[in-house]
Amino acid sequence: MAKSFPEGFIWGAATASYQIEGSPLADGAGPSIWHRFSHTPGNILNGDTGDIADDHYRRYREDVAIMKELGLKGYRFSIAWPRIFPYGKGKINEKGVDFYSRLVDELLNAGITPFVTLYHWDLPAALQDLGGWANRDIACWYADYADFMFQRLGDRVKNWITLNEPWVAAFVGYYEGRHAPGMKDLYAAFLATHNQLRAHSKAVRAFREETRGGKIGITLSNSSHDPASDSQEDKEAAQFSHEWTNYPLFLHPIYKGDYPEKIREVAKEFLPSHYEKDMTEIKEPIDFVGINYYSGDLIQADPQSPLGGKAVERGLPKTEMGWEIYPEGFYKILKGVQSEYDPAEVFVTENGAAFEDKIENGKVHDERRINYLKEHFSQALRAIEDGVRLKGYFVWSLLDNFEWALGYSKRFGIVYVDYETQKRIIKDSGYWYSEVIKSNSIE
Repeated sequence: MAKSFPEGFIWGAATASYQIEGSPLADGAGPSIWHRFSHTPGNILNGDTGDIADDHYRRYREDVAIMKELGLKGYRFSIAWPRIFPYGKGKINEKGVDFYSRLVDELLNAGITPFVTLYHWDLPAALQDLGGWANRDIACWYADYADFMFQRLGDRVKNWITLNEPWVAAFVGYYEGRHAPGMKDLYAAFLATHNQLRAHSKAVRAFREETRGGKIGITLSNSSHDPASDSQEDKEAAQFSHEWTNYPLFLHPIYKGDYPEKIREVAKEFLPSHYEKDMTEIKEPIDFVGINYYSGDLIQADPQSPLGGKAVERGLPKTEMGWEIYPEGFYKILKGVQSEYDPAEVFVTENGAAFEDKIENGKVHDERRINYLKEHFSQALRAIEDGVRLKGYFVWSLLDNFEWALGYSKRFGIVYVDYETQKRIIKDSGYWYSEVIKSNSIE
């Protein structure tokens, strides 16, 4: 029997600027940290870069036509900050503004609601030269950029996301060094975390000062962390891992006005000095929380680990990324964010899977992706039935694309992209998703 989602539920797909646009320096744009990082030998698998990607910068009309064919109700995309401000601040690049303005108009003409992410990791390189997210002044630079975009697109765009996965930007970029800017500095990672929160709150305030209406929120990375046993040690390790890498690290400051207690205790020497003075400003009401979820981990206590725990195998099937397929964890994350912080609205801003897709007789049969999405949609509906105020769901991703340090080796799209010819082929999962959208229900 079909199970229906609430009326008005927004079914969509998501992308990110550097992953799909290509033409990173076109029409006066400045370089981003990802442009630099991908052009540094040894950083990206196979030496791939985002120079062409899906050529969306030139093919956006074709891509919006595909969205319309699929029946998408919403499209979440990000703006490349260095397209707007080539140096991160100061000089405005009107051709960059014009691209996003045309994209928004194309979406609206197709009956698709734009959800705009202001920052999805492609920081202007010129600002990284000044310290990037580790420089306290960046909160003001970002707020100026955000305010400018509200002014230029706010008459048509009513749904805004300040930051995408700030934990990844801070810790994978500034501490692990696997992402741009490729640093290995734990202190800088904490500065980046704190300054992203400050930037977020300043942008929210700038948004409120605009009188055009609309909603603004933040998107956070999550994976479920379950204790490996009923022991107190495993439970504590799983809880700390959850607070450290999931939504609490950012939502606790936004909703409660401070970092989670255990994080304050463990990381006190790394948190910026006198950080407490910023917390009143950071505690700025938002309209929704965006949840990204792909996988789960089973956590076992490990005194040798910096976090006091480590992920252990539990024999679940995995995606091409090596990530466990654990839909039950998705429910736990959605239910947890609602019960812990009670956001007015929740959106699934990313959920999807990478599999080894191949073209067979002009088609792509990706049954495993359909099963993955079906199981996660089912858990999302369960969460709604149990009181989670979930208003929309954006599948990751609309298109196969540049998967950061893994280059073009992983395919997440519901639309296949032949990178040699740029031909788009809607996968079986895309057609299946189209039927879900049409009926607003799952079997």
